[in-house]
Amino acid sequence: MRLQHATWQEVEAYLSRHTGIIVPIGSTEQHGPNGLIGTDAICPEAIAWALGERHDVLVAPTQNIGMAQHHLAFPGTLSLGPSTLIAVLHDTIESLSRHGFTHVFFLNGHGGNIATVKAAFAEVYTTRSLAGDDRPLNLSLYSWFSGRRGRDLAQSLYGDAEGSHATASEVALSWYAAGVEKSVAMSPRLAPKGSADCDADTFRRRFPDGRMGSDPTLARVEHGKDFLDTGVEDAWEAYRAFLAE
Repeated sequence: MRLQHATWQEVEAYLSRHTGIIVPIGSTEQHGPNGLIGTDAICPEAIAWALGERHDVLVAPTQNIGMAQHHLAFPGTLSLGPSTLIAVLHDTIESLSRHGFTHVFFLNGHGGNIATVKAAFAEVYTTRSLAGDDRPLNLSLYSWFSGRRGRDLAQSLYGDAEGSHATASEVALSWYAAGVEKSVAMSPRLAPKGSADCDADTFRRRFPDGRMGSDPTLARVEHGKDFLDTGVEDAWEAYRAFLAE
């Protein structure tokens, strides 16, 4: 149930029975010494693909580049400015609405996207309100790492060492989904805590190896399978609730 693998006739047939779609959105940014740069896109994409296969839900192509300016001091990070990302999301949403999708569920993997995605929603709704466009459209943003089951699993496996960026849970899930594992010694084992509300050079001074409060040496590929399963359960619960709104 991936949009890019479907024909237009198959999408038209899907719309005759269901007008919801899942759009994975993430980021391309550093994730510490053993985390994949694509982690924040790989994780929601894997969950979305599993949802599509298990529950007959159409999944759009992943928005791989997000708002990650604070990571730009680390090689490999790519970032869109807030206004650019808002424009991309606006056009994505309006394209889907044009075809008859009424419920667009953004499955997010990057905390730094949240404010900008919500601003994009406000932009879409404002444009429609001013134009008197009364076509039905419902938008939702859900971050996979906010789910109750996933949070409980991370707490049981890692406790406070989960941290807030380059976390053990996202590293484990991305390794499982990508079929990649990296072993890197880290010192200190537990990274410093702090705020990411800063520019890129300040962020790198605060967090020299890119981690925030985490110890991702605790991640294991086999944990990733469990995070995928809990992530699917949590996201499916949130998606069903969204459709009922």
